Amino acid sequence: MLNRDITISHKLTIFDTIKKLNELTNISRLILFVCSDDLKIIGSVTDGDIRRFLINKPDLSIPILDVCNKKFKFVLNTQNYIDFSNYIQDNLKILPVLDINHKLVELIDLAIFKSKIPVECVIMAGGRGKRLSPLTDNLPKPMLILGNKPIIEHNIDKLILFGIKKFYITLNYLGDKIVNYFGDGSSKGVEIIYIWETKPLGTAGSLSLIDEINSDHLLLINSDLFTNFDLDMMYKKIISNNADIVISSKDYKVDIPFAIFESKDSFVQNFKEKPTYTYHSNAGIYLIKSKLISQIPKNEFYDITDFIDSLLNDNYKVMHDPILGYWIDIGCPADYKSAQDLIKLIK
Repeated sequence: MLNRDITISHKLTIFDTIKKLNELTNISRLILFVCSDDLKIIGSVTDGDIRRFLINKPDLSIPILDVCNKKFKFVLNTQNYIDFSNYIQDNLKILPVLDINHKLVELIDLAIFKSKIPVECVIMAGGRGKRLSPLTDNLPKPMLILGNKPIIEHNIDKLILFGIKKFYITLNYLGDKIVNYFGDGSSKGVEIIYIWETKPLGTAGSLSLIDEINSDHLLLINSDLFTNFDLDMMYKKIISNNADIVISSKDYKVDIPFAIFESKDSFVQNFKEKPTYTYHSNAGIYLIKSKLISQIPKNEFYDITDFIDSLLNDNYKVMHDPILGYWIDIGCPADYKSAQDLIKLIK
């Protein structure tokens, strides 16, 4: 939605404002923001504000400046984290973002967006996807259709809801098809920069090719995941614990079909009947302090597991954050079928 669609002059009458409100679509609340002559936002007005005003003064020719709420809530356009929960608790539906001159930068629809997290994101999309052949013979795996759009687009759209504005996409196999689809990202209101691998660099090596990261933390995610992981919780964990990296995890259960016992020197110490063991598996999503990226060897094959091992050996603070929702790593036809079945249920 363009700013001109949601802003009105303070000189507009109540009648003209009602007409403007009636034209609003694709927004969870009927609201307009009142501008001064120099386009500063000086108030907000809803259909409820107008109804309450007209009860006492039934005159549609009165300027909307006399009606609008001049104590409206807003946030300034900064690089800081913004938790939307307090605004939602106050029953706020639309949160305007203003610059230092109080001019409108953007609107956040709190019925859609989760939070505003100041991180940049790297999406790993250079793999061949051989196990999904022949589907990937002429199409990169991230571009396989899931529901009504490519797998990678599901991830980008979800991350936009957390306020991410800048994406790096690492490319190799048939990468031009991804570039042609997304372009520079402007159609989604974000910036996309493409990082080309001239040779296989593993799951972390391409991070060394990024010239500059302008956020304190960097999100790294595999492009072939279908998940509703909570980036907000992940970010809060890395900040509150001053951790160096947080790895998303998914519980993996192993059922033992036999009774087992634990022993020492052939003496049985414990006995369990068909136990189930739960392990925290790597879910392919990482939130990393950006300054640590400089430790990755330049333009060399380097897996994320090598990076994590290095951090552990040097006593950096490594944490994991469980995914409580759904998570599918689309690596083979069975996984792809599972994701296709799941998306039909969650729509």
